[in-house]
Amino acid sequence: MFDHISIGVRDLDRAVVFYDAALAPLGYTRLFTSRRAAGYGPPGFTGEAPFAIIAFQDEATPPERGQHLAWAAGSREAVDGFWAAAVAAGGADDGPPGVRLSYNPGYYAAFVIDPDGHRLEAVHHEPT
Repeated sequence: MFDHISIGVRDLDRAVVFYDAALAPLGYTRLFTSRRAAGYGPPGFTGEAPFAIIAFQDEATPPERGQHLAWAAGSREAVDGFWAAAVAAGGADDGPPGVRLSYNPGYYAAFVIDPDGHRLEAVHHEPT
């Protein structure tokens, strides 16, 4: 459905450190860096980066509570790695890795909040 998504950040250098760490366990890498932005996607991806962070300094504001971005993870271990790396890189725990029975018994996910207040999720869907 979506071609690409970008979010605003206050401090690009800080955000790059966070997203390099958080997205690596999911198999994503930084595809480009400029003085104003950085883009992420699968290694070797060409074209518009599927996910980008753009420096807006003080104009970047945290999103509303109901908004979040969720990345598909290939395994429970990838979800666990996302959560651990994101928290170690300055993110805030917003729900540790685990099955979310309120969604369904095969929904294994973890939630973090990035340094700019964006709520993020990694999810692995298992057969039920």
